[in-house]
Amino acid sequence: MPFILLMHLDKEILAGLIEGSPYPMYLVLGDELRLVLANAATLKAWGKDSSIIGKRLIEILPEFAGKPFGSLMRGVLTSGEAYHAVSVPISIELEGQLKTFYYNLSYQPVKAANNEIISVVCHATDVTQLVESADNISRLGLEAVENNERLATINEALAATNEELAATNEELTESARLLELSEVRFRNLILQAPFAICVIRANDLMVTEVNDRYLELVGKKRSSVDGKPIWDAVAEAAEVYAPVMERVIQSGQAFFATEAEVVLIRNGSPEQVFIDFVYEPVTDLSGIVSAIMVVGIDVSDKVRSRHAIEEMEERIRLAVEAAEIGTYDLNYKTGELVGSTRFDEMFGLGHGVTRETIIDHYHPDDVHLSVLAHEEAKNTGQIFYEARYLREGFPMKWLRFQAKVYFDAHGNRLRTLGTVMDITAYKALQQQKDDFISIASHELKTPLTTLKASLQLLVRMRENPNTVLFPKVIDQASRSMDKITELVDDLLNVSKINQGHVGLKKDWFNLGEMLEKCCIHVRESGSHDLILEGDTSLMIFADEHRIDQVVVNLVNNAVKYAPDSKVIFLEIEEQADRVKVSVRDNGPGIPADKLPHLFDRYFRADEMGTQVSGLGLGLFICADIIKRHGGEIGVESKPGEGSKFFFTLPIGETVKEI
Repeated sequence: MPFILLMHLDKEILAGLIEGSPYPMYLVLGDELRLVLANAATLKAWGKDSSIIGKRLIEILPEFAGKPFGSLMRGVLTSGEAYHAVSVPISIELEGQLKTFYYNLSYQPVKAANNEIISVVCHATDVTQLVESADNISRLGLEAVENNERLATINEALAATNEELAATNEELTESARLLELSEVRFRNLILQAPFAICVIRANDLMVTEVNDRYLELVGKKRSSVDGKPIWDAVAEAAEVYAPVMERVIQSGQAFFATEAEVVLIRNGSPEQVFIDFVYEPVTDLSGIVSAIMVVGIDVSDKVRSRHAIEEMEERIRLAVEAAEIGTYDLNYKTGELVGSTRFDEMFGLGHGVTRETIIDHYHPDDVHLSVLAHEEAKNTGQIFYEARYLREGFPMKWLRFQAKVYFDAHGNRLRTLGTVMDITAYKALQQQKDDFISIASHELKTPLTTLKASLQLLVRMRENPNTVLFPKVIDQASRSMDKITELVDDLLNVSKINQGHVGLKKDWFNLGEMLEKCCIHVRESGSHDLILEGDTSLMIFADEHRIDQVVVNLVNNAVKYAPDSKVIFLEIEEQADRVKVSVRDNGPGIPADKLPHLFDRYFRADEMGTQVSGLGLGLFICADIIKRHGGEIGVESKPGEGSKFFFTLPIGETVKEI
């Protein structure tokens, strides 16, 4: 660990300080006393070259075995206290011979950012000559004083030098510590950042630092990015962003991008991503851009979520517009009511209408519904009610209100967002459905009751048949069954129409012959005469059975609603490529206000059902059959002048079914 940390020091500065010393200086690391730096004076003193860097001290100088130097250095590593010694004899093997030299030694501890002692800086001053001089002085006697004075002077100089070296060493140690601390902080900042960071050298665009989040962003492995040219690592983005990065390097101006759409090759597959990123230039002391820091955040999920919300809002808007739904926003505190255009159109009271004004136009029986719904919403948070809306000069409307209430932290109502739908047509259909069920029940009940009574009589006569009464009972039961069959057929035909299952089997047939043969039940009853007029030889291409069904229905209606008109006319009229078939009677006619509704589902001209029976489906079915043939159906009638029902059909087979 300490060796790795030391490798991150600024070697150029450290090596310069050590190499510049004229005295032997070297740096050992760890308990193994591994040599990591040594200046030229050291290599010369030891008779070695630079290949010894990185080796253990005992491997470099085996003659140190058994000597105290290693123990002293380890003591400095352990205690953190420097060691100094003067005139220490050291035996070193030079050129195959073991030679002894004398050195002044200084072992200084070097600490890391966490105050951990990671290495020892060793200073050695060669004082061999001084020691030898001292020996000479002691031997020479008379020259001792003079030599001692010289030695004292030299020692003073050496002491000063040692002080300078000590000061330099302290500065070097502090610089190394600060440099290491700064580098560790910078690296940790990058590695621990919650967003993607990549540092790119400006001169060759080489990636020098990259964190895991950047690798996740671009979908690459560290081995393919770290230490590689950026546009080799992320080649798919080079075409667009390489020129941008070059401009940042040249101008020194940062580049910002928001929700930039980029297609990246992530884990081998192209993927569309959206990124917020910045190219931030890093300048040196001279103001030149030395690196580019890329900081990015993947906002793909946010962008896609927003797009999904926007799409959903658009769908909701289209759905609301298609359904002609009005929307509104009611502020409970201010009473302000803001509605959509459709909302304003529904009430017709102009923009900026108040809630109170709208409620004033409710049906008197419905005025209380809004207050009740809002009170209930205090507990449920939901509003739902239907009310009748009255506006002078306009038909009554049924309106449905649905809304959600929003509360503050204390449970007080803040606002409600809701919709308003015009359900007038729905209410009419609902009423029509209820009326139809009532009519159908009534219409079916009468023939069923009669049929049941007839069957009961037949059961009683099973043992003693009454020859006079028996045929009448059979006829009565048969008529009741025919009536039930007619009602059921109408219901089945409407069901087929609703499901789109009414098919046509077209073929050529003689229209006149079909009209002559139809309505046998009317002809045989003798109650009415059917008179056929027009070209009876005309051939048409249509579904004969369905056209016969239409004519029979029109004739039956003439018999029902014009019982006193003993003659019913069937008319054929050729019109260019069409034929017009009419059924005309001389009955009481039909009021003008009922004519537009005769072909509507469930509509009956005799709404009270006092004159004739039926479900109000016959003409609706006829209209659908004629429409499927590509024809038209209609009626002409005036009260007191009879009625004329008619339909047209294409003659040729070129007409397509709809």
